Amino acid sequence: MLKGIKRVITLGICSVLLFSVTGCKTVGGGKRIVRIAHSQSETHPDHMGLLAFEEYVESHSDKYDVQIYPNELLGASVKAIELVQTGAVDFAVCSTGNLETFDDIYQIFSIPYLFDNTDVYHSVMEDDELMKSIYKSTEAAGFETVTWLDAGVRNFYATTPIKTPEDLKGKKIRVQQSPTNVKMMKAFGASATPMSFGEVYTAIQQHVIDGAENNEFALTNNKHGEVAKYYSYNQHQMVPDMLVANLKFLNGLSPEEYQVFKEAAAVSTEVEMAEWDKSIEEAKDIAINQMGVQFIDVDVNAFKQKVLPLHEKMLQENPKIVDFYNHIQEANEKAKGGQ
Repeated sequence: MLKGIKRVITLGICSVLLFSVTGCKTVGGGKRIVRIAHSQSETHPDHMGLLAFEEYVESHSDKYDVQIYPNELLGASVKAIELVQTGAVDFAVCSTGNLETFDDIYQIFSIPYLFDNTDVYHSVMEDDELMKSIYKSTEAAGFETVTWLDAGVRNFYATTPIKTPEDLKGKKIRVQQSPTNVKMMKAFGASATPMSFGEVYTAIQQHVIDGAENNEFALTNNKHGEVAKYYSYNQHQMVPDMLVANLKFLNGLSPEEYQVFKEAAAVSTEVEMAEWDKSIEEAKDIAINQMGVQFIDVDVNAFKQKVLPLHEKMLQENPKIVDFYNHIQEANEKAKGGQ
């Protein structure tokens, strides 16, 4: 009964919010409301980066009132992207896995063990010329990426320990709604269960799934550490989140206004990354000492060998990602000193 009442209240709140975002786009003084949606909490580095975005825009232009909607208030990531497409929302933070359905060039980021380390990952993401064609690949869908936000290293966490790939066999693991992630889980021998991030806590609690895969913030910011007590450092993906923007909105800006938003996007990435480095250790400390989560170091290579055949298969199925893949492998070799 209470669950039903809570669901009605939640739906009511969402309906009011959706009505408000599709309504008037100006406030007192004639300022244009700029709406940003994301799925994380208000203490997450993504939110901190977006607050910096808001502050930069509003301090460099008196034409805009930036409003941020965290915690999937406007819907899950896919819904937020759809709102950006229609122009009801101007910006949204979304995963590259969700962007695969709009252009399969984004499959490149879902390839497991693509980057050898975080330094290579960051250097690739900071290569503006390389990323430009990826960012603009969704123009036909009515939006494009304006910057990236660090989403860390994805690892498995579950209700039972995962120490070897064999421990994944038969396990139901939540993944992002990405065809590539489904293939990855099949290669690991697990059963992929795509679902919204906001549904994961209840799904683990009610034994609908056995676990999920994400960075350490999922344990604390989203309270998953209350229901999943084992976190394994298998490091299968290093992935960004993307800040996408409605194309009509961007194209309607004057050159000066566009520059303000471009610089605000860069500031948001800089602040988010600095906040990430500072907060990730705090999250781990909370998970250990307040939630009783056990962190498990594993043989990463054992997990890697299970999914490496996916690389060649994906390159054959999607020629669009070949050049990017080769560039990243060159960066990996360079980092090893193998120029």
